[in-house]
Amino acid sequence: MKAITVRDAAAGADGMTIDERPLPHASENDVIVRVHAAGFTPGELSWPATWTDRAGRDRTPTVPGHELAGVVTELGYGTTGLTVGQRVFGLADWTRDGTLAEYVAVEARNLAPLPADVDFVTGASLPISGLTAWQGLFLHGGLQAGQTVLVTGVAGGVGSVVVQLARAAGARVIGTGRAGHRKRAEEAGAHAFADIDRGELDAVGDVDLVFDVLGGEPGARAAALVRPGGTLISIAAPPESERVGIRSVFFVVEPSRTELVDLAARVLGGTLRTFVGDVVTLDEAATAFRAGASKGGGKTIVRVVAD
Repeated sequence: MKAITVRDAAAGADGMTIDERPLPHASENDVIVRVHAAGFTPGELSWPATWTDRAGRDRTPTVPGHELAGVVTELGYGTTGLTVGQRVFGLADWTRDGTLAEYVAVEARNLAPLPADVDFVTGASLPISGLTAWQGLFLHGGLQAGQTVLVTGVAGGVGSVVVQLARAAGARVIGTGRAGHRKRAEEAGAHAFADIDRGELDAVGDVDLVFDVLGGEPGARAAALVRPGGTLISIAAPPESERVGIRSVFFVVEPSRTELVDLAARVLGGTLRTFVGDVVTLDEAATAFRAGASKGGGKTIVRVVAD
Protein backbone atom coordinates (compact mmCIF):
# COMPACT_ATOMS: atom_id res chain seq x y z
CA MET A 1 0.00 0.00 0.00
CA LYS A 2 0.98 3.65 -0.36
CA ALA A 3 1.65 5.62 2.82
CA ILE A 4 3.26 8.83 4.00
CA THR A 5 6.23 7.97 6.20
CA VAL A 6 8.71 9.87 8.35
CA ARG A 7 11.99 8.19 9.17
CA ASP A 8 13.72 10.71 11.42
CA ALA A 9 12.23 12.77 14.23
CA ALA A 10 14.97 15.38 13.82
CA ALA A 11 14.00 15.95 10.17
CA GLY A 12 10.35 16.51 11.07
CA ALA A 13 7.97 17.22 8.23
CA ASP A 14 10.88 17.80 5.85
CA GLY A 15 11.66 14.10 6.16
CA MET A 16 8.26 12.99 4.87
CA THR A 17 8.09 10.77 1.81
CA ILE A 18 5.43 8.64 0.14
CA ASP A 19 6.45 4.99 0.15
CA GLU A 20 5.19 1.48 -0.43
CA ARG A 21 4.50 -0.18 2.92
CA PRO A 22 3.28 -3.65 3.94
CA LEU A 23 -0.43 -3.97 4.56
CA PRO A 24 -1.23 -3.64 8.29
CA HIS A 25 -2.06 -6.68 10.42
CA ALA A 26 -5.34 -6.88 12.34
CA SER A 27 -4.52 -7.77 15.94
CA GLU A 28 -7.11 -8.93 18.44
CA ASN A 29 -10.08 -6.50 18.61
CA ASP A 30 -8.72 -4.56 15.60
CA VAL A 31 -10.24 -3.77 12.26
CA ILE A 32 -8.48 -2.94 9.02
CA VAL A 33 -9.96 0.14 7.36
CA ARG A 34 -9.56 1.14 3.73
CA VAL A 35 -8.95 4.84 4.29
CA HIS A 36 -11.05 7.10 2.08
CA ALA A 37 -10.18 10.39 3.81
CA ALA A 38 -7.78 11.31 6.60
CA GLY A 39 -6.90 14.25 8.78
CA PHE A 40 -3.75 15.25 10.64
CA THR A 41 -2.53 17.67 13.30
CA PRO A 42 0.49 19.74 12.16
CA GLY A 43 2.12 19.50 15.60
CA GLU A 44 1.91 15.73 15.96
CA LEU A 45 5.53 15.15 14.93
CA SER A 46 6.49 16.67 18.29
CA TRP A 47 4.46 14.08 20.22
CA PRO A 48 6.57 11.28 21.78
CA ALA A 49 3.90 8.72 20.83
CA THR A 50 4.52 9.49 17.15
CA TRP A 51 7.93 7.84 17.40
CA THR A 52 7.54 5.03 19.94
CA ASP A 53 5.11 2.21 20.68
CA ARG A 54 3.28 1.67 23.98
CA ALA A 55 6.39 0.05 25.47
CA GLY A 56 8.55 3.03 24.53
CA ARG A 57 10.35 1.22 21.70
CA ASP A 58 11.32 3.03 18.53
CA ARG A 59 8.87 2.43 15.67
CA THR A 60 10.35 4.52 12.86
CA PRO A 61 9.62 4.85 10.02
CA THR A 62 6.25 6.08 11.25
CA VAL A 63 3.03 6.91 9.42
CA PRO A 64 1.47 10.15 10.74
CA GLY A 65 -2.19 11.16 10.90
CA HIS A 66 -4.88 9.98 13.32
CA GLU A 67 -8.29 10.98 11.95
CA LEU A 68 -9.95 8.79 9.36
CA ALA A 69 -13.11 7.88 7.53
CA GLY A 70 -13.32 4.77 5.40
CA VAL A 71 -14.64 1.25 5.00
CA VAL A 72 -13.89 -1.82 7.14
CA THR A 73 -12.16 -4.52 5.08
CA GLU A 74 -11.08 -7.03 7.75
CA LEU A 75 -11.85 -7.95 11.36
CA GLY A 76 -9.25 -9.11 13.85
CA TYR A 77 -9.82 -12.04 16.19
CA GLY A 78 -12.54 -11.30 18.74
CA THR A 79 -13.64 -8.05 17.12
CA THR A 80 -17.30 -7.19 17.67
CA GLY A 81 -19.54 -4.22 17.00
CA LEU A 82 -18.42 -3.55 13.41
CA THR A 83 -18.74 -5.52 10.17
CA VAL A 84 -16.78 -5.88 6.93
CA GLY A 85 -18.04 -3.34 4.39
CA GLN A 86 -19.23 -0.89 7.05
CA ARG A 87 -18.52 2.84 6.69
CA VAL A 88 -16.71 4.13 9.80
CA PHE A 89 -14.89 7.15 11.17
CA GLY A 90 -12.81 7.86 14.24
CA LEU A 91 -9.32 8.06 15.72
CA ALA A 92 -6.37 5.78 15.06
CA ASP A 93 -4.24 4.84 18.06
CA TRP A 94 -1.62 7.41 19.06
CA THR A 95 1.23 4.88 19.35
CA ARG A 96 0.63 2.98 16.09
CA ASP A 97 0.96 3.84 12.43
CA GLY A 98 -1.57 6.46 11.42
CA THR A 99 -4.05 7.30 8.73
CA LEU A 100 -2.05 8.95 5.94
CA ALA A 101 -2.09 5.62 4.15
CA GLU A 102 -4.35 3.48 2.01
CA TYR A 103 -5.06 1.09 4.89
CA VAL A 104 -4.78 1.35 8.67
CA ALA A 105 -5.25 -1.02 11.63
CA VAL A 106 -7.40 0.50 14.37
CA GLU A 107 -8.91 -0.75 17.61
CA ALA A 108 -12.59 -1.27 16.84
CA ARG A 109 -13.67 0.67 19.94
CA ASN A 110 -12.02 3.81 18.52
CA LEU A 111 -14.41 3.87 15.56
CA ALA A 112 -18.10 4.59 15.04
CA PRO A 113 -20.45 3.99 12.11
CA LEU A 114 -20.39 6.81 9.56
CA PRO A 115 -23.95 7.55 8.37
CA ALA A 116 -24.52 7.16 4.64
CA ASP A 117 -25.49 10.83 4.33
CA VAL A 118 -22.18 12.05 5.80
CA ASP A 119 -19.37 12.07 3.22
CA PHE A 120 -15.91 10.72 4.00
CA VAL A 121 -14.22 14.15 3.93
CA THR A 122 -16.61 15.46 6.57
CA GLY A 123 -16.19 12.28 8.58
CA ALA A 124 -12.40 12.64 8.61
CA SER A 125 -12.61 16.28 9.69
CA LEU A 126 -14.71 15.54 12.78
CA PRO A 127 -12.97 13.19 15.26
CA ILE A 128 -10.25 15.28 16.93
CA SER A 129 -12.03 18.63 16.88
CA GLY A 130 -15.41 17.11 17.75
CA LEU A 131 -14.23 14.81 20.54
CA THR A 132 -11.96 17.50 22.02
CA ALA A 133 -14.78 20.03 22.12
CA TRP A 134 -17.31 17.51 23.49
CA GLN A 135 -15.03 16.19 26.22
CA GLY A 136 -13.78 19.62 27.24
CA LEU A 137 -17.24 21.15 27.55
CA PHE A 138 -19.26 18.29 28.99
CA LEU A 139 -16.95 15.65 30.48
CA HIS A 140 -14.37 18.01 32.02
CA GLY A 141 -16.20 21.34 32.05
CA GLY A 142 -19.63 20.24 33.23
CA LEU A 143 -21.24 22.91 31.04
CA GLN A 144 -24.77 23.94 31.98
CA ALA A 145 -27.40 25.91 30.10
CA GLY A 146 -27.30 29.61 30.88
CA GLN A 147 -23.55 29.74 31.49
CA THR A 148 -21.16 31.99 29.55
CA VAL A 149 -18.30 30.34 27.66
CA LEU A 150 -15.23 32.09 26.25
CA VAL A 151 -13.36 30.27 23.47
CA THR A 152 -9.84 31.17 22.35
CA GLY A 153 -8.74 30.31 18.81
CA VAL A 154 -12.36 30.42 17.69
CA ALA A 155 -11.48 30.14 13.99
CA GLY A 156 -9.71 26.80 14.40
CA GLY A 157 -11.12 23.31 14.10
CA VAL A 158 -11.60 22.79 17.84
CA GLY A 159 -12.71 26.35 18.60
CA SER A 160 -15.40 26.42 15.94
CA VAL A 161 -16.90 23.15 17.22
CA VAL A 162 -16.74 24.37 20.83
CA VAL A 163 -18.87 27.35 19.80
CA GLN A 164 -21.49 25.14 18.15
CA LEU A 165 -21.74 22.57 20.95
CA ALA A 166 -21.81 25.20 23.70
CA ARG A 167 -24.51 27.21 21.95
CA ALA A 168 -26.61 24.08 21.35
CA ALA A 169 -26.33 23.34 25.09
CA GLY A 170 -27.88 26.72 25.91
CA ALA A 171 -24.73 28.65 26.79
CA ARG A 172 -23.81 32.18 25.74
CA VAL A 173 -20.64 31.92 23.68
CA ILE A 174 -17.91 34.51 23.13
CA GLY A 175 -15.17 33.80 20.60
CA THR A 176 -11.75 35.46 20.64
CA GLY A 177 -9.19 35.96 17.92
CA ARG A 178 -7.86 38.52 15.50
CA ALA A 179 -9.90 40.68 13.14
CA GLY A 180 -9.80 38.11 10.33
CA HIS A 181 -11.38 35.49 12.60
CA ARG A 182 -14.58 37.42 13.25
CA LYS A 183 -16.39 35.98 10.23
CA ARG A 184 -15.60 32.37 11.23
CA ALA A 185 -16.83 33.07 14.77
CA GLU A 186 -20.11 34.37 13.33
CA GLU A 187 -20.41 31.39 10.97
CA ALA A 188 -19.95 29.02 13.91
CA GLY A 189 -22.68 30.84 15.85
CA ALA A 190 -20.81 32.82 18.52
CA HIS A 191 -23.01 35.37 20.25
CA ALA A 192 -20.12 37.83 20.48
CA PHE A 193 -16.52 38.21 19.29
CA ALA A 194 -13.58 39.87 21.08
CA ASP A 195 -10.68 41.08 18.93
CA ILE A 196 -7.57 40.50 21.05
CA ASP A 197 -5.57 43.09 19.11
CA ARG A 198 -8.08 45.86 19.82
CA GLY A 199 -8.38 45.33 23.56
CA GLU A 200 -11.92 44.00 23.26
CA LEU A 201 -11.13 41.12 25.61
CA ASP A 202 -10.84 43.59 28.49
CA ALA A 203 -14.52 44.50 28.13
CA VAL A 204 -15.84 40.93 28.26
CA GLY A 205 -16.13 40.64 32.03
CA ASP A 206 -16.27 37.44 34.06
CA VAL A 207 -17.25 34.16 32.40
CA ASP A 208 -18.20 30.75 33.75
CA LEU A 209 -15.91 28.69 31.54
CA VAL A 210 -12.88 29.44 29.38
CA PHE A 211 -11.95 26.87 26.74
CA ASP A 212 -8.35 27.65 25.79
CA VAL A 213 -6.89 26.02 22.69
CA LEU A 214 -3.93 28.40 22.26
CA GLY A 215 -2.03 28.76 25.54
CA GLY A 216 0.66 31.40 25.87
CA GLU A 217 -0.22 35.05 26.36
CA PRO A 218 -3.67 34.89 24.67
CA GLY A 219 -4.60 31.94 26.84
CA ALA A 220 -3.41 33.65 30.02
CA ARG A 221 -5.46 36.76 29.23
CA ALA A 222 -8.55 34.65 28.66
CA ALA A 223 -7.96 32.56 31.79
CA ALA A 224 -7.94 35.70 33.91
CA LEU A 225 -11.62 36.21 33.05
CA VAL A 226 -12.84 33.01 34.75
CA ARG A 227 -15.13 34.01 37.62
CA PRO A 228 -14.62 32.59 41.13
CA GLY A 229 -16.07 29.10 41.09
CA GLY A 230 -15.68 28.86 37.32
CA THR A 231 -13.64 26.51 35.16
CA LEU A 232 -10.60 26.80 32.89
CA ILE A 233 -10.31 24.06 30.28
CA SER A 234 -7.04 23.88 28.34
CA ILE A 235 -5.73 21.62 25.60
CA ALA A 236 -2.63 23.76 25.06
CA ALA A 237 -0.63 23.16 28.25
CA PRO A 238 -1.13 22.55 31.96
CA PRO A 239 -1.61 25.85 33.83
CA GLU A 240 1.66 27.30 35.12
CA SER A 241 0.00 28.18 38.42
CA GLU A 242 -3.36 27.36 39.99
CA ARG A 243 -5.72 30.25 40.60
CA VAL A 244 -7.44 30.06 43.95
CA GLY A 245 -11.18 29.62 43.59
CA ILE A 246 -11.33 28.24 40.03
CA ARG A 247 -11.02 24.74 38.64
CA SER A 248 -8.31 24.18 36.03
CA VAL A 249 -8.31 21.13 33.76
CA PHE A 250 -5.74 20.17 31.13
CA PHE A 251 -6.59 17.10 29.07
CA VAL A 252 -5.72 15.12 25.97
CA VAL A 253 -8.59 13.90 23.81
CA GLU A 254 -9.52 10.22 23.99
CA PRO A 255 -11.43 8.04 21.51
CA SER A 256 -15.10 7.42 22.30
CA ARG A 257 -17.57 5.61 20.07
CA THR A 258 -20.53 6.97 22.05
CA GLU A 259 -19.42 10.56 21.58
CA LEU A 260 -18.63 10.02 17.90
CA VAL A 261 -22.17 8.71 17.38
CA ASP A 262 -23.53 11.83 19.08
CA LEU A 263 -21.41 14.10 16.89
CA ALA A 264 -22.45 12.32 13.69
CA ALA A 265 -26.10 12.69 14.68
CA ARG A 266 -25.60 16.43 15.12
CA VAL A 267 -24.04 16.67 11.66
CA LEU A 268 -26.97 14.78 10.19
CA GLY A 269 -29.40 17.03 12.04
CA GLY A 270 -27.76 20.19 10.71
CA THR A 271 -26.73 21.51 14.14
CA LEU A 272 -23.00 20.87 13.70
CA ARG A 273 -20.61 21.47 10.85
CA THR A 274 -16.87 21.31 10.37
CA PHE A 275 -14.96 23.87 8.35
CA VAL A 276 -12.90 22.03 5.73
CA GLY A 277 -10.18 23.93 3.89
CA ASP A 278 -7.88 22.30 1.34
CA VAL A 279 -8.66 18.75 0.19
CA VAL A 280 -5.52 17.10 -1.21
CA THR A 281 -4.51 13.70 -2.54
CA LEU A 282 -2.22 11.28 -0.71
CA ASP A 283 0.56 12.22 -3.14
CA GLU A 284 0.14 15.84 -2.02
CA ALA A 285 -0.15 15.06 1.69
CA ALA A 286 3.49 15.66 2.64
CA THR A 287 3.44 19.12 1.08
CA ALA A 288 0.15 19.90 2.82
CA PHE A 289 1.50 18.68 6.17
CA ARG A 290 4.54 20.93 5.85
CA ALA A 291 2.29 23.88 4.99
CA GLY A 292 0.20 23.40 8.13
CA ALA A 293 -3.08 25.32 7.88
CA SER A 294 -5.12 25.52 4.69
CA LYS A 295 -4.55 28.68 2.66
CA GLY A 296 -8.14 29.83 3.05
CA GLY A 297 -8.61 28.54 6.60
CA GLY A 298 -10.35 25.39 7.71
CA LYS A 299 -8.95 21.90 8.21
CA THR A 300 -6.86 20.23 5.53
CA ILE A 301 -8.15 16.78 4.61
CA VAL A 302 -6.34 14.12 2.59
CA ARG A 303 -8.69 12.34 0.18
CA VAL A 304 -7.09 8.90 -0.22
CA VAL A 305 -9.84 7.42 -2.39
CA ALA A 306 -11.88 9.48 -4.84
CA ASP A 307 -15.57 9.12 -3.97
